[in-house]
Amino acid sequence: MTVSVDVTEEVPELVASAAALFAEDAGTHDPDMDLGWPAREGAAYYQDLVANEDALCLLARADGAVAGHLIGRLLPVSSLRPGAVRAVLESMRVAAERRREGVGEALVSAFVTWAGERGATELAVQAYAHNEGALAFYRAQGFRPFEVMLARTI
Repeated sequence: MTVSVDVTEEVPELVASAAALFAEDAGTHDPDMDLGWPAREGAAYYQDLVANEDALCLLARADGAVAGHLIGRLLPVSSLRPGAVRAVLESMRVAAERRREGVGEALVSAFVTWAGERGATELAVQAYAHNEGALAFYRAQGFRPFEVMLARTI
């Protein structure tokens, strides 16, 4: 398995992995999510991220096929929390057939290294409250609850 940092020529594969994440995760947990967004806007969005030095776009490959992706961002320091330099794990997916093979751990490890090299003092990730697999994975990677967002439909 390899993790590619320079994915400039692989944006279509990044978009495809993101589309699969939308379908699998948001499609199950968020009935209001626009599942067509990656097909309509993903290419331009991820192309901009690939060129952004405060963003990280990773693709993991196993046996020549995309095994997963990770998108991370370094956020501007907030005047409300001036001592915290936060890097956000914005998006991550591991192909179902590649789970429990170390792909996710390799992606998160690369993200942690990248964030540390840029001065991040904390990492953040969001997951759907009912996605117990994702929550367990992120806890195993050292993430702990910090903020809780409660939602209510009206």
